[in-house]
Amino acid sequence: MRIAVVNETSAGDKNPDIIAALAGRGHEVINAGMTAKGSDPELLYTHTGLISGILLILGRVDFVVGGCGTGQGFLNSVMQYPGVFCGHILTPLDAWLFTQINGGNCISLALNQGYGWAGDVNLRFIFDRIFSVESGCGYPAHRKTQQRDSRLTLEKISGLVHRPLVEIIATLPDDVVKPALSYPGVMELIDVDSIEDVGLRAALLEHASS
Repeated sequence: MRIAVVNETSAGDKNPDIIAALAGRGHEVINAGMTAKGSDPELLYTHTGLISGILLILGRVDFVVGGCGTGQGFLNSVMQYPGVFCGHILTPLDAWLFTQINGGNCISLALNQGYGWAGDVNLRFIFDRIFSVESGCGYPAHRKTQQRDSRLTLEKISGLVHRPLVEIIATLPDDVVKPALSYPGVMELIDVDSIEDVGLRAALLEHASS
């Protein structure tokens, strides 16, 4: 699995903890920001939500680990984009249930609120549980069929109620898109030249060069 770590400026100092907690699990981990607290440009949750949405929609990554001070800002930001299914994960039990029931491709962590002694240990336990069960398999056993059906229905709803990514990028204000695209390594990760949608490619390049 290809996993991107994208956390915003208020929790930039927790970035090393997330990377360490993901290490040694056999996944390719991409540290997409904030890789250090106060690095330039500073990414707010509006920026990290956009970065995460683009990476998931374009298939550049399979899963995103994001977050902010409470986890609520990133959660609301990233869920504005089609095909993103994000959970607010505070405990290993949250992680275990979210993976089975919701089959998500993104999680939002609370990286300041409640992040005290052994916070890094809790992160490791969260990732232990996320990767311990089949995604979207349903839980409990007698509700597996209904849970899987609900997950498929949610995917259809997401496609119906969201605008295409090209329209989103073309109409978003520059102060949302430009910091996201100008963060070191993001444009290389997006790999704009390989995008088949000419309109989307042009919209991204216009924001990046403005």
